[in-house]
Amino acid sequence: MAVNKDYKSMDLRTGFLPGMIIIFLFFVSCSTSRVTFDPKDLSYLYNPTKNLFNPQYNISNRSDDVTDLSVMFPSDQLFFSEANPQGKPLAEMLITVKLYNITGRRILADTAFYNLSIPKEGDRAEYVYNIALKVSPGMEYTAEVKIVDRLRNDVVQTFIPFNTFSYDNRYNFRVLDYFSGKQVFNTVLKPDEFVNLIHLTHPPDSIYVSYYRRFTEIPDPPSMIVPERTIDYGPDTIVPLPYSDTLPLNFPNEGIYQISTGRETTEGYTLLNLGPVFPEMNTPEIMIEPLAYLTDPAELDSLFNAPKHKLALDEFWIGCGGNIERSRELIRIYYTRVLYANRYFTSYKDGWRTERGMIYIIYGPPDKVYKTTDGEDWGYRKPVIKSRWGNRYTVSDEYLYFTFRKKDSVFSDNDYYLSRNESLITYWAQAIASWKRGIVFRLDNPADI
Repeated sequence: MAVNKDYKSMDLRTGFLPGMIIIFLFFVSCSTSRVTFDPKDLSYLYNPTKNLFNPQYNISNRSDDVTDLSVMFPSDQLFFSEANPQGKPLAEMLITVKLYNITGRRILADTAFYNLSIPKEGDRAEYVYNIALKVSPGMEYTAEVKIVDRLRNDVVQTFIPFNTFSYDNRYNFRVLDYFSGKQVFNTVLKPDEFVNLIHLTHPPDSIYVSYYRRFTEIPDPPSMIVPERTIDYGPDTIVPLPYSDTLPLNFPNEGIYQISTGRETTEGYTLLNLGPVFPEMNTPEIMIEPLAYLTDPAELDSLFNAPKHKLALDEFWIGCGGNIERSRELIRIYYTRVLYANRYFTSYKDGWRTERGMIYIIYGPPDKVYKTTDGEDWGYRKPVIKSRWGNRYTVSDEYLYFTFRKKDSVFSDNDYYLSRNESLITYWAQAIASWKRGIVFRLDNPADI
């Protein structure tokens, strides 16, 4: 283990440890410790009231046989305590990683296990740790990461896919802030943000920046059996630039920027400009757009064409809630869900425009989430069924499940589509009707069905 002196990052070298045991809105204003009854349920990942901290991750292939997994903890999400022999404010975190080679069959390729005592450093905003994983060329991997906050006894888990197929794909790049030199963990940049793009393995002579206009379509309701709406257009422009790891890059226009090592190369690193306020929703014009899930096209057009957008937006929500107080609560819940959809599900488009975002906004955070290497299953609890046989009662939980499949995308590894079929009963019409009556839809509330 090598730690640089200013604690800006820590390089954690892994070793194979056979037999190692891994230790293991709606939204309320306060958070409590999560008690897990179903160890495979990862619903806390998408519910901030169940999740005290939310690390961010980067994957970058440093060489043919080493891939770096970077973990970033925002300082304001760490819990520092002086209850230790040193009497200094420390956060105690445990990181465990299982790396699986899923090419052909699922094989455990490497593991990592680290106890971290993180000292609090003034007004520092983030703490970054780099974990080296052993890999081989031409393989596909999934890193299963578990992180335990040992002081609060809270756990988060995630699955990070990547591959070593080529030197041109996104996993061979690392993005640094141009002014601070810190690693950038968010692919969505502000219009005035400057970055350096580093190719770690085989630096090219030139890079090509392909600009695509912003994707603005929204998905169809889950009850419709229709193809997913996706990018069906090419780049507006392609700009060649000489490669340099110190070249300042800025992306001032809203849209999608794919950076590749060749003009004809379909792989590369994608950065987004989704506007100056993303992921927030803080202007009437921006707040009208997600109402597409609650309105028909004509009603949405009338909101956009209204002479005063704020007045039109207020009238819409008062029409749903019936009074100002209830309307304010509807607005708070709806747009908080939009905000978290942007944070969790953004791919090459705003998170609220994705199919996962659509379900999340209308139905709320799922009660169950099960992840696999190729997708996610979301479960929403239905009303409890109570049955009687003589003097005995039985109670059973049933769930409405939505299945999302991971999609191979040249733009993002966070791209999923909803698996639609004719047998899927979605309660979509009831959900929309509930919102427009001023009631936040809950599937397990019989009065709303």
